Amino acid sequence: MSVTMPPRNILVIKLRYLGDVLLATPALEALKAAYPSTRLTVVVNRGTEAMLAGNPHIDEVLPLERGSILSQWRFLRELRRRRFDVVIDLTDADRSAWLSRMTGAPVRIGFNDEGRFRGHCYTNVVHGEPGAHRIERDLASLAPLNIAAAETIPRLWLTPEEKWRAADLLSHEGVDRKKPLAMLQPGARYWFKAWPWERFAALADRLAEQYGYQVLIGGNQQEFELAERICGTAASRPINLAGRADMRIYAAVLKRTSLFVGNDSGAMHVAAAVGAPVVALFGPSDPKEWGPRGAAAAVLYKGIDCRICFHPTCERGEQNCMKLIGIEEVLSAIARLRAMA
Repeated sequence: MSVTMPPRNILVIKLRYLGDVLLATPALEALKAAYPSTRLTVVVNRGTEAMLAGNPHIDEVLPLERGSILSQWRFLRELRRRRFDVVIDLTDADRSAWLSRMTGAPVRIGFNDEGRFRGHCYTNVVHGEPGAHRIERDLASLAPLNIAAAETIPRLWLTPEEKWRAADLLSHEGVDRKKPLAMLQPGARYWFKAWPWERFAALADRLAEQYGYQVLIGGNQQEFELAERICGTAASRPINLAGRADMRIYAAVLKRTSLFVGNDSGAMHVAAAVGAPVVALFGPSDPKEWGPRGAAAAVLYKGIDCRICFHPTCERGEQNCMKLIGIEEVLSAIARLRAMA
């Protein structure tokens, strides 16, 4: 089904993680550029809405209710009440496909590469280019609307207050403002996507010794002990910021850094989006699909034969894809980025 007239009311569904939501912003920008008078609403998982706060291309963000059956029914009823003309599902999952269908929108666009039953929930099934970056895949969903994107860089809008609070946090933690800041992000959603913490500790010392960086260790509250272990091991005594700020303030801290080194994660995408030079450490996921977009970046990736396994019982030991990345490789990547600055 094609859209012949500009829609009045569009819903975009992105029920994934922080980084995924941030990577969807070029598609949202393209939609608003094509239909500036159209109301654009985005449904996301609760806890990921921070990636869209202050985004001028969005009229409303609705965190998905996952509580009682009654609360979910009320949420669905509210979506139906809004009478969307077009729903674009960027999630590529059964739950979001069902949600798309239940809105009652006459035009429903989504992916179904696996050929699952959810394809019946859409009026238009789209296909992304195999191996394409996630941003280009999301943009492919706009083809039925005849929209071409002018921008493929994710963006995060920070307020003056958030920037001030980030500066206040750094001051409170005793950060030496005379030194350039380097953020190391040792955490990952899965253990097999994480570079060994001992190497982060050694890297912190090398950065302090060779370049005079004030090193910060980032992460969420669940990663505090990991960050504390690194801070206690490194002779340079980096500062532990894990769990000390929400994602918006953390993004404002990243905007002040001269270097970000971390695993494939949402924080990596945030760092690139706010302009921090990024060294991204990739294991099983393919950087062609998930690499950082935005600031200058260097990607370290071994691409061994089990790169798409995501299996919790990796038996490669020291030949694990993340352990194959050496400290000297990371330092060489950092040197290249510094030469480009």
